[in-house]
Amino acid sequence: MTTLGRRRPSWGKRAALGLLVTLGLLGAAGGGAYMWLRATSEPRTAGTLSAPGLGAPVAVTRDAWGVPHIRAQSDEDAVFALGFVHWQDRAWQMDFQRRVAQGRLAEVLGEPALAQDRFLRTWGFQRAALSALPALEPRTRRLIRAYTAGVNAAQAQGKVAPEFRILGYTPEPWQEVDSLSWSKLMAFDLGGNYDEEVLNARVVQRLGEGGLDQVTAPYPAGAPTILSADELPERTRRAAPTSAAPALPDATLAALRAHLAAARELGLQAVPGKGSNNWVVSGQRTVSGKPLLADDPHLSLTAPMLWYLADLQGSQLKSIGASIPGLPAIVIGRNDRVAWGVTNVNPDVQDLYIEPEGTPLRTRTETIRVKGQPDVTLTVRESAHGPIISDAGAADLGPRVALKWTALQPRDTTMDAFLGLNYAQNWGDFTRALSRYVAPSQSFVYADVDGNTGYYAPGRVPIRAGWDGSLPVSGDGTREWQGFIPFAQLPHVYNPADGLVITANNQVVPQGYPFNLGNARNWAEPYRAERITELLGTRPKLSLQDMKAAQLDTQSLVWRDFRSLLLATAPGSDDARRALAELRAWDGRLTVETRAGLLFEAWLMALQEMARDELGQDTVMNSLSVLRQLQQQGELCAVQGRGNCAALLTRSLDAALADLRTRLGNDMTSWTYGQLHQVASNHRAFGKVSALAWLFNHAAPTPGGTNTVNVARPEHGTFRQTHGASYRQIVDLAAPDRSLYIGSLGQAGSPLAPHASDQMRRWIAGEYLPMSTQPGDWGRTRVLTLQP
Repeated sequence: MTTLGRRRPSWGKRAALGLLVTLGLLGAAGGGAYMWLRATSEPRTAGTLSAPGLGAPVAVTRDAWGVPHIRAQSDEDAVFALGFVHWQDRAWQMDFQRRVAQGRLAEVLGEPALAQDRFLRTWGFQRAALSALPALEPRTRRLIRAYTAGVNAAQAQGKVAPEFRILGYTPEPWQEVDSLSWSKLMAFDLGGNYDEEVLNARVVQRLGEGGLDQVTAPYPAGAPTILSADELPERTRRAAPTSAAPALPDATLAALRAHLAAARELGLQAVPGKGSNNWVVSGQRTVSGKPLLADDPHLSLTAPMLWYLADLQGSQLKSIGASIPGLPAIVIGRNDRVAWGVTNVNPDVQDLYIEPEGTPLRTRTETIRVKGQPDVTLTVRESAHGPIISDAGAADLGPRVALKWTALQPRDTTMDAFLGLNYAQNWGDFTRALSRYVAPSQSFVYADVDGNTGYYAPGRVPIRAGWDGSLPVSGDGTREWQGFIPFAQLPHVYNPADGLVITANNQVVPQGYPFNLGNARNWAEPYRAERITELLGTRPKLSLQDMKAAQLDTQSLVWRDFRSLLLATAPGSDDARRALAELRAWDGRLTVETRAGLLFEAWLMALQEMARDELGQDTVMNSLSVLRQLQQQGELCAVQGRGNCAALLTRSLDAALADLRTRLGNDMTSWTYGQLHQVASNHRAFGKVSALAWLFNHAAPTPGGTNTVNVARPEHGTFRQTHGASYRQIVDLAAPDRSLYIGSLGQAGSPLAPHASDQMRRWIAGEYLPMSTQPGDWGRTRVLTLQP
């Protein structure tokens, strides 16, 4: 694996690739394998290429970091070129993503991917994408067709990503529906509480309904909400008591949790602290007198990275920012007048229905091809609510649990919204685009060059009458959705009086909002929102540098809340006494050099396991729930009914120190946070294959921790950072070409390419690239001309 500040020697790559040749994984001979693989995989980035399907020539200028600046005479040609460069640089990623959506991983990865395919086929992500395509606006369809033509024109060039060589297959031509497929997986990753319902059902069955507040603490009263009470459209809130949950046998709960396990293998799972930050500051609060807008979505950190930076200039389309390979639009960024950023709202848009005996069910048959093995037939049953996800088609597995989810319903027009944002010239255009948005619901912040700012949380959010969706409910017809919150009544504000909107996946609205976006446990802990509010309130006038400092902040407010409780612990050993002394002197900043920060995160990790006696070894509580237990002398502090919170604190500190000694040795004075806390941008297919992982994975020490603004939560049990700020941007509406952005890894997908990971060092160090449309800011360039 790569490490910060050290380049792997080229002979290492050649030797490893030679080994792959010997093993028959690459179709070339001897020491020439390395050069052969580069020659057959690296795309052409200079000169002239024929690209049938274009209306006129297009110039693609790649800057010093491999970011393409596309200049075309029409919007269709600009998007064609985006598809072309996406496939050039990220062919494997695009094919893998569509295979995930289709549930076709076992075709190329074999039997180990069968469980993932079963999950994906049962939920029906690809079927949902197919149903969405006919509902899109004519402009969107035209641009998707142009994008598809561009992808296939690049594929026709004959360059083949290393992954295709290693796995021995040829990707199929791109289809229009493939540009909608990945959005369905993103909706799963960001858009529901299925996993929370499964956990809550387990909690209620073992601890009673009162156990919910112990294991998953509700959002604290008085903590920051995105909108204030005076920004709400109405002041009458509809009551929503906790759902009464029918009992589910352990076997049914295990079947539901199997879907979660399959999702985790794909990197799609709920993670405490996973989320995003964004904010917009009006000109009344900035040095320039014009708005500043910042965004950093926190998602899985993979190799290649999710995002692909790009600059598109057509006849009307003029946008720059972060795209996602496979999608024909800038997802987060700006055009020549408007900037936008997104974070996850996480309203409750999923419900589990326990279908009564006799409920009419439809069936469909899915055939899963498995590499090297016979095909597998999967029978999926569906009720009127959605697919039955508690079995694999058998009738004797107990209660049948169906999933209802907005993203699986037909006529999803979210792609209209994202393309519409690229064209928006003002708040009216912006909100009209968002009115087409379905899932996953996002907190959009807005700013324009005229000085206006705003916020909108679009998407289909169900209206539930008399229940809150936090637990599975009966499918007998008494707990049905009553439509969706009307777009005009979704949370939003335009030119707020205080000149500031901050979102960090925290609770969106205070008491008084007339609808229920979700129950009190839906929201992220308030620490990031509180810290951003502190940082942006320190100066009367804010600058671009202040935005940087806020995005990169590693001050732990979690430590602030835990400090007095932890320092009162009775030490159980000399090492514990030394650890407490280190913590007493700690300033709370989670840098790579800190030792006290390592001690705190390790101790917190041990404390987060306090519910395992009751709920199983995979249960990890969030920090807010742990804090409430310690403050209130909660029942979960006891072990098998014995002990108290004081004893737990002593025991858990000793356990944390023992774990660190195992990992780092007995000399505590040599320990640092960065020794264990390292970003793990791993390859989705080869990240765990020992012969290949070193070539495809990327690792380096990183700052930040649990619920810091620069989110870098240590993975439970490994301390790795697997989620974080996958992309950062800061847009200056006073001079848009002074804006900044950065990805977590690099533009190229191939590990052999020069831009595979050249952004990672800057990303860790808190540096940025120029988010500029001006050639003078691009550094050394290479120009590729695409000819019709």
